Amino acid sequence: MKKLISLTEAESRLKNGEIKGWGLKEGKLYRECTFPNFSLAFGFMASAAITAEAMNHHPEWFNVYNKVNISLTPHDVGGLSELDFELAGKMNKLLTNL
Repeated sequence: MKKLISLTEAESRLKNGEIKGWGLKEGKLYRECTFPNFSLAFGFMASAAITAEAMNHHPEWFNVYNKVNISLTPHDVGGLSELDFELAGKMNKLLTNL
């Protein structure tokens, strides 16, 4: 079972810099990414999709040209979970490898 995280705990973990670049928006972990071009944005999304699929934890995201907006929240537990923070950390590693 996915361990739920309260919004207060999530805010504290974000403030402590656990996953740099992420914030909270509408009760979800949220990050906006801008890339030099569409190919790099799409490449990031492809790599992140493989990671998310392996975790069976899928993002809500939106892409226009060189921008990717990502929201993370599980749809089956009614709040943030440890998996959201884990996937955000893995996405951050993918971003540093571009």
